[in-house]
Amino acid sequence: MVMKCTVCFVALALLGSFCKAQWGFNPKPNQNPGIPPPIKQVPHNPQQTKQTFEKPLTWKYPQDPDPLPKENVPFELRSPVAASSVSVDCREKIVHVEVRKDMFGTGQLINPADLTMGNCAAVGEDTIAQVLIYETELQDCLSTLTRTEDAIIYTFTMNYAPQALGSSPVVRTGEATVIVECHYPRKHNVSSLALNPDWVAFSAVRMAQEFLYFTLRLMTDDFQHERPSPQYYLGDTINIEATVTQFFHVPLRVYVESCRASPPVPKGFRPIGYSFIDNNGCLLDARLTGSHSMFMARTADNKLQFQLAAFKFHAVDNGILHITCYLKASSASHAIDTEHRACSWNNGWYEAGGDLDVCSSCENVSGPVQPSPPPPSDPKGGAAYPERKIRDVSKSGVLEWEGEVTLGPIHIAEKMVV
Repeated sequence: MVMKCTVCFVALALLGSFCKAQWGFNPKPNQNPGIPPPIKQVPHNPQQTKQTFEKPLTWKYPQDPDPLPKENVPFELRSPVAASSVSVDCREKIVHVEVRKDMFGTGQLINPADLTMGNCAAVGEDTIAQVLIYETELQDCLSTLTRTEDAIIYTFTMNYAPQALGSSPVVRTGEATVIVECHYPRKHNVSSLALNPDWVAFSAVRMAQEFLYFTLRLMTDDFQHERPSPQYYLGDTINIEATVTQFFHVPLRVYVESCRASPPVPKGFRPIGYSFIDNNGCLLDARLTGSHSMFMARTADNKLQFQLAAFKFHAVDNGILHITCYLKASSASHAIDTEHRACSWNNGWYEAGGDLDVCSSCENVSGPVQPSPPPPSDPKGGAAYPERKIRDVSKSGVLEWEGEVTLGPIHIAEKMVV
């Protein structure tokens, strides 16, 4: 009987402890040391923990390399120097021409098949001297005959058309045309001696590449480098340099016959413009507006530099200008005259080369010149044009070349007033 009562007490004690745990009561210390305390059950609810590393990560994505700073190095592209690679011997019945295979003086030897005199190929080659030999009668190889009052002239055209090198699509020399002339006097003393026509030395033979290259460039204030920015402000001076590349011509002198500035105009609108150089090389801007625009003193025959005061067109807000100039080049030995000049106004007309007498006709300014379509040009302000004889060479003895070059866009902004 005692054993049954003990079991009942144990069961009641366990039941009471369970009820107190459910209602949040704290269990009292075990009153009966002989009875083991109830086992507390922990609910199965595992907690997630963030994985950590024993050492912090030090790797990072590599940064992009900084661009190398651009050095401000003075640089001016050198014009090619003419190579004396063609010699001519005008004989009684034939012409004898020798051409160095290094025709351009660059070390690149030409292919004999690429150079013909008219429709005639080379008749021989000096392999030791690296010289091609052309020889023909005066009436052959598509020569032309010209008669003047004092001379008979046979003209031959030597055409160089380079082909691609090997299987590549590249060439290292440009096309060229060399004019070879033989002059024979029409008037001479008759005697029993054999007639020995004078040989025109190579330096006196007029020779030219088929194309000249005229350029207009914006220059820095000292005219030593090309200006990297076309941005100007009202009150600034625009420094412009006109050049003609010599190539294989005789020494040439370049002139700016006319220049016209114009803003971009939408299609359908009437074009407007301002001719600030006109009348065969008269810079009119200082005369018309009182500015300081002028031609600079020549530093080389193949260059002509001038200054133009920055301006904008009235009632045109974009401040963008395009300048189109008509350039011409003639032999540097030809004297400066009323058709070959660079005149500026400074309380009187002055010529850039110092000849004052040729500028008096600059006062006879014609009306506004209508704009002409721009020529093909490259982004650096250059345009190539074929040679054109525009004067009677039988009277003046001067060859001239002409072309138009467009420079722009030039941005003109207003200065802020504080």
